Amino acid sequence: MIGITDIEATAERIAGHVVRTPTLSSPGLSALLGVPVTVKLELLQRTGSFKARGATAKLLSLGAAERAAGVVAVSGGNHGIAVAVMAAALDVKATVVMPRSAPARAVAIAEEAGASVRLTDGMAEAFSLVDRLRDEGLTLVHPFDDPVVVAGQGTVGLEFADDADELTDVVVSVGGGGLVAGVAAALRARRPDVRIWGVETEGAEAMSAALAAGGPVPVKLSSLVSTLSAPAVAPLTYDHVSALVTDVLVVPDREALRGCHELAEHAKVWTEPAAGCLLPAARRVLRRVGDGARLGLVVCGGNATVSDMASWAERHGLR
Repeated sequence: MIGITDIEATAERIAGHVVRTPTLSSPGLSALLGVPVTVKLELLQRTGSFKARGATAKLLSLGAAERAAGVVAVSGGNHGIAVAVMAAALDVKATVVMPRSAPARAVAIAEEAGASVRLTDGMAEAFSLVDRLRDEGLTLVHPFDDPVVVAGQGTVGLEFADDADELTDVVVSVGGGGLVAGVAAALRARRPDVRIWGVETEGAEAMSAALAAGGPVPVKLSSLVSTLSAPAVAPLTYDHVSALVTDVLVVPDREALRGCHELAEHAKVWTEPAAGCLLPAARRVLRRVGDGARLGLVVCGGNATVSDMASWAERHGLR
């Protein structure tokens, strides 16, 4: 299990490379949900999501030979952007493997940063290609199955614990589980009474399936939310979630998209569906915990284009 000292040390190491993002009370969301709401705005992080933290932590941990050989990352979008941009900043050659379903903007940003981008038919094929590239000598920067990366993501929770007023419940999006594992490790160490809730979208339910099965299992992916679409979680992230997280909730893609619209209207922030799913999940949390809740939302990223959102909204009958 990743300890608070690991996360604190990582925070010191990456401090000069990433942003300490704002932690703010949201009057608009508080009025919408009927309880005090505090947001951690990771969409204002370098590269547009929390992923810059874990990527930077891993890149800074490399030895000279590993830096010279280069790194490889597999991603549905945000992790690839983060590895490409932060590797360029640290003068490390990067290869990013993405499924063809990844947002075109993510592919373009990774290429513009100087990374070699390889596209595959799906996430399973992407992970297979990464295995072959590792055999050729590249170092993997895994999106979640690496304690260094998870400790990097845990710095989100460290800042949230330090900067937020009273919280009873914190809601965190779940893909492979690196963010929720790190945030839970930090928050439960600093604020042991806070409940942590994960949220997935239907068709990207790797952590829910793992919890039901008693360990990681492969899942079939069908969600439009590519940034949450992990083919399976890791034992590392599963162990943290099963020990530290109250529950993992699953919401439909349509509700996640509606959540993006509500975040724009009521919180005045432009998010992606991986963050939009927080609002329908928050409503379910409130029905379960009752009166007196004080919510925290980790707004994980904002790397969706206007055309992406318009296309998704039309597909799901949202105006």
